[in-house]
Amino acid sequence: MTVKTILARKGTAVVTIDPAATVAAAVKLLGERGIGAVVVTGAEGRTIGIISERDIVKALAATGAAVMETPVSEIMTRKVVTCGQQDTIGELMQQMTEGKFRHVPVVEQDRLVGIVSIGDVVKSRLEQMEQESDALRDYIRTA
Repeated sequence: MTVKTILARKGTAVVTIDPAATVAAAVKLLGERGIGAVVVTGAEGRTIGIISERDIVKALAATGAAVMETPVSEIMTRKVVTCGQQDTIGELMQQMTEGKFRHVPVVEQDRLVGIVSIGDVVKSRLEQMEQESDALRDYIRTA
């Protein structure tokens, strides 16, 4: 199963934010959309960072409430791990586990085409395991 399969099911919409937007604006966006991360895009919609709930909590712990007026670009994660649509769920799970992150932007030819969360990956993997289990049960019944 590939990332493309996940995007086909969940869609390709990605919530983005400008690097000059405040952390308060990012918090509002996260809350309104019920999501855990927002992709930070620069010129021509290029991915230049990602800001997650974890980034915000770390900044609050270090700086206090004043961080809310700070530009997103100052606290975002700059080294964004991305994937392509042809990457497998297994590869993605390994990257997320080793990197300890929960959101991966999907990029094709330097263009943002989707985002995958750990929830999406787990859901897909569980569906795959269920299909395999059903196939084995059918095989045993007919053997």
